[in-house]
Amino acid sequence: MPSQNMAINGKAVHFDGDDRTLLVDFLRDALELTGTHVGCDTSQCGACVVLMDGVAVKSCTILARQAEGREITTIEGLSGKELHPLQAAFQQCHALQCGFCTPGMILAAHDMIRRGAARDEAQIRHELEGNLCRCTGYQNIVKAIKAAAINQTE
Repeated sequence: MPSQNMAINGKAVHFDGDDRTLLVDFLRDALELTGTHVGCDTSQCGACVVLMDGVAVKSCTILARQAEGREITTIEGLSGKELHPLQAAFQQCHALQCGFCTPGMILAAHDMIRRGAARDEAQIRHELEGNLCRCTGYQNIVKAIKAAAINQTE
């Protein structure tokens, strides 16, 4: 099969691999973008969330070939020299412990804020149902997302 073109973190990338390669594996193994984590291999945990054309998707459920012509943003591509406001909010609100879920949480929150779906604590908690954290109890994660959402609308 011919190679596929996509943009990852703003850079043109060619995929010329096995048709069965998952996007998460292509990102981690071929491109060494290891901020996208593999947590459960069953699409339950959300550790592998990336943005595809700005929409949060679980990269363990997408074949790399399906990303042809798409813009993929990983946690590595979210910010430049400064932390992205969501990353800063997670830091300021102490919204991480082990950090394993953090990239997926931040990218899911990015999409949530973009859609205007971070209006209150109950809605944020509902939106986070597909992202598991085994350390924090979510209190500070919700606080960070709420803070970032408020700062973005100001």
